[in-house]
Amino acid sequence: MAQWDRLGQLPAAFKQQLLELYDRDSLPMDVRHYLAVWIENQELRAARDHDLAVVLLQVLLENLDIQHSRFVQEESFLLQHNIRRYKQNFQRYLDEPCDLARTILWFLEKENEILMSADLTEQVQFLQVEPEIMETSSKQDLERKMAGLRNEMQCMEHTMICLEEQQDEFDFKYQTHKMEDEAVKNDQIKVLQGLVNRLDECRKSTLSDLNKLLDRTEDLVDILVKKELVEWQRRQQKTCIGAPDDVCLDQLEKWFTCVAVCLFQVREFLSKLEELVGKVSYENDPVKAQKPALQRRADTVLKDLLKSSFVVETQPSMPQGKGPLVLRTNVQFSVKTRSKILIELSHLIRYRRFNVLGTITKALNMVESQSGGMVADFRHLNLKEQKSGGSGKGVSDIPLSVTEELHVICFDTVFELKGLSVGLQASSLPVVIISNSSQQQSAWASILWFNMLSQDTKDLMFFANSPAATWPQFGEMLSWQFLSATKRGLNDAQLEMIAHRLFGNQMNYDTCTVAWSKFSKENTPDTFWVWFDGILVMVKTFLEDLWREGLIMGFVSKGKEKSLLKKKQSGTFLLRFSESVIGGITFSWFVILSILGQLNVKTVQPFTKDDLIQIPFHEIIRNFQIFEPGNIPENPLLYLYPNIPKDKAFGKYYSEKSGGTVNNCVSKYFFCSLHTYFKNLPKSLIYIYYCCMVQLY
Repeated sequence: MAQWDRLGQLPAAFKQQLLELYDRDSLPMDVRHYLAVWIENQELRAARDHDLAVVLLQVLLENLDIQHSRFVQEESFLLQHNIRRYKQNFQRYLDEPCDLARTILWFLEKENEILMSADLTEQVQFLQVEPEIMETSSKQDLERKMAGLRNEMQCMEHTMICLEEQQDEFDFKYQTHKMEDEAVKNDQIKVLQGLVNRLDECRKSTLSDLNKLLDRTEDLVDILVKKELVEWQRRQQKTCIGAPDDVCLDQLEKWFTCVAVCLFQVREFLSKLEELVGKVSYENDPVKAQKPALQRRADTVLKDLLKSSFVVETQPSMPQGKGPLVLRTNVQFSVKTRSKILIELSHLIRYRRFNVLGTITKALNMVESQSGGMVADFRHLNLKEQKSGGSGKGVSDIPLSVTEELHVICFDTVFELKGLSVGLQASSLPVVIISNSSQQQSAWASILWFNMLSQDTKDLMFFANSPAATWPQFGEMLSWQFLSATKRGLNDAQLEMIAHRLFGNQMNYDTCTVAWSKFSKENTPDTFWVWFDGILVMVKTFLEDLWREGLIMGFVSKGKEKSLLKKKQSGTFLLRFSESVIGGITFSWFVILSILGQLNVKTVQPFTKDDLIQIPFHEIIRNFQIFEPGNIPENPLLYLYPNIPKDKAFGKYYSEKSGGTVNNCVSKYFFCSLHTYFKNLPKSLIYIYYCCMVQLY
């Protein structure tokens, strides 16, 4: 099924993400929809090949002309207009066609991330049955409390009506009493006194009910603010670093709205009491005594709720970035809140300072919301560093690197409704601001580390004394990186190999800890994160399908590799990531040397992106040959561990289903011989020579 068709079948929450993705100018959703098949079949190399990118742009413009002609025939005036406008916009890529290819590639990758998130959510729901039952029970209990609150509000409305009717009865009889003669007045005094007593009791009862109503709302606000909102904020932190959690705000918004509506009604009830007291009052009137305290209490609870309801729904991110929360100066980024908003960048005085450029004030509106909520969506913001003194850099007493400096983007707004005015503020999660793309890897490491360990999202000095991560926390975070990038996380055996690399041989790794300096900060080019991220980028770029199907064992040590292979038949091989070459993958195979009967495990030099750009890894496995005695080339790779025939495992990826031609044999022969005997030469050079030799044959 085409990727676009799959996206159309997603649940509502993920369709919302898709709508937000295409809520941009770079690639209109109409173009993505009508040219879906063509877009998904494009050559991805166009992003780095100028000639291919030129062809891509020309074909795109031609396809838009075809669509325009079709809409002319169908008399679809609006679509004609839109397609013509889209074509004019795309012509801005004539000077830099590779930018268009990179933009299309970025959107396809983001679509794939949405699909993976949907699949992961489904898997999590399937695997975590018991936690889901507990969570459902908690939600049902909260729903019951909300229903109880709404029921009490209806009862309170009836009580206020009864109170007003009772007061009207007293007022009517009292006004009538004043117009009667003295003899009749004396007879009516006892009746009026009885009515006053009843009115007094009714007012006391009403005030008591309002106190109980505020007790219930305070309890619900406490649950919403201190539990539900905190849990949502933590889920949002985790999703920023790859966790498959649900961060849809719809349900939380409904609960907040329900309680806020009730509290506004309480304020209306109190206003009504004040109005009634203005008409009829008496000595020791309970409303005069208790109403001010109730008013302060209701306003305090409502303000607390409103202040907590203003959140950053979509964290700051820039197109084609490694992940959210890493921003680069002079590169546009977007961020979305749920309210007239003023945005400003908050920072520590000793850190670098930045100006936010772009449209930094927006009015509360529903146009930019797909769910009916009130939002402000900032799409085209830029950061520009302020110059400080002569050097242009801030000064810090604590030696933190640029990628350890944390900043937050603050949003301020004023909520005004029915005489209530409340200043609200929401802050983004801490962001790292870089000035060069070479800092992306280190910046993303900081974002991972902070959001893995800290639940205090205001702790901008976190890296001044960063805590260590326990192995369970660390391993889970590593697995999330593969989950979010490839739809397949790390299994226990793979995590154990990583733990062994970090801590050596241990009976139990759960008590082991990883320091920040060990993860990323060491002043060496091969920190753990550089090694791990190099593998992740390689898998995402070149090996995603093989990894997703479980064909790559990946994280396995050399010692473990030998012990596994020596238990299998000759010709069994496995694929693992290099422990010494950044972004390298290799394969090892088990062979029995027939002359001496020796058991041996052989390994080739790791392949890196320089090799995989030239030839797909499955073709390397398919065509790999070594010299046997008598100079006979032979492929030693027969069974993928544990015992899957090689062609069964990789056959569907082969570029040609048929084989056995002379040219095929010769190409296999030369590639294996060059690779085996000229290990010191760059494999890209070997590959070029190999291609030349194939042409000779």
